[in-house]
Amino acid sequence: MNNPFEAINLRLSNIETLLLDIKHKPIEEEKSENLTVKETAEVLKVSKQSIHSYIKKGFLPAQKMGRILLIKRTDLDNALKEVKSLKYKRF
Repeated sequence: MNNPFEAINLRLSNIETLLLDIKHKPIEEEKSENLTVKETAEVLKVSKQSIHSYIKKGFLPAQKMGRILLIKRTDLDNALKEVKSLKYKRF
């Protein structure tokens, strides 16, 4: 009969390697490069109309792909760094 502790140690070492792989995996992979107006509104917790207004006023750069406006996540992060809250910016 096999030693049960060897099987447990083997399984624990496999779990440890999996956890280390997860720990060292970059988080940036989960973020998509481009966001739609709806996704951007959900991130900022504002309405889609507000996002269209920010794009029109030049606060958020966007590219039009057919009928869809796409906002790069890096552009969104930069806009948030410039203004603490786009929702309360005075004109």
